[in-house]
Amino acid sequence: MSTYKSSGVDIKAGEETVNKIKDLVKSTHNKNVLSGIGYFGSFFEIDKNEFENPVLVSSVDGVGTKLKIAFMMDKHDTIGQDLVNHCVNDIAVCGAEPKYFLDYLAFGKLYPYKAEQIVSGFAKACAENNVALVGGETAEMPGIYDADEYDMSGTVVGIVEKSKIINGENTAKGDLLIGFRSTGLHTNGYSLARNVLFNYYKVDDIPEELDLPLGEELLKIHKSYLSLISKLKVMNGLKAFSHITGGGIIGNTKRVVPQNLSIKIDWDAWEVNPIFKLIQKLGEVPIEDMRSAFNMGIGLIAVVDKNSADEIINLTTQINEPGIVIGEISEI
Repeated sequence: MSTYKSSGVDIKAGEETVNKIKDLVKSTHNKNVLSGIGYFGSFFEIDKNEFENPVLVSSVDGVGTKLKIAFMMDKHDTIGQDLVNHCVNDIAVCGAEPKYFLDYLAFGKLYPYKAEQIVSGFAKACAENNVALVGGETAEMPGIYDADEYDMSGTVVGIVEKSKIINGENTAKGDLLIGFRSTGLHTNGYSLARNVLFNYYKVDDIPEELDLPLGEELLKIHKSYLSLISKLKVMNGLKAFSHITGGGIIGNTKRVVPQNLSIKIDWDAWEVNPIFKLIQKLGEVPIEDMRSAFNMGIGLIAVVDKNSADEIINLTTQINEPGIVIGEISEI
């Protein structure tokens, strides 16, 4: 006799998971959330008095093969934070205020305790970013994923006043690039990092160049820059932001630079994180590959008028987010 459970899908495990996570999800809700777990859709009420001409801004993403590190460490409470923060950053750099987040989780085998850890990460990051976790989907997909593995994606939706959209259209020759530090790899370049590092180390090893076991270093949380962006976007001279993800500093920053201009980076302006130096040394990775695969220690860039740079750097230093002038906009 064949049943759904014998085929690898346990409906009771799904119900147990819902019971474990519902309080976590509810803890992120605010007065705008009109529905709870169980509806076919999620309802979020927009305050009509908050914006004159509101524009919805959305982003969807995953965390790539950083998941492999979570599997190896059997640690699942931070990977959800990575996903939320990554998505939040992507719309915050457009000037948007993130409002709500939805997740998708697909397991080879659904272990409720593991799902609870992941969702606890979603909830923590949502609370820190003042975002409501309004819904999600959990699937059990034997034959697609191994029993101890899963995949995830997330979608964030925010709102920006149309007149305050930040897209770099006013970026001009002579503008400076102010960089802000990353915590490490964030959520990009893990296929290259794993290919190099695990030829030499295990997740519990502490390489001489690092202060932490390798697995902990690689699981450092993708930083949210929302608070920093919120303070900078209202300052005079701010032209654009660049969230440094896949494609590196140049690949992402060119999105907000007009095609008739170019980006000049001073690659010696900051100290590169030890983890990047270790990857490059062990793998003999060409510098061009390093700079296109990784953020190299800079997770966010603000493009600013050169006459406003000192004021902006002074502000960010005061709030313990010291900015570094790492380049400028020049002619092609």
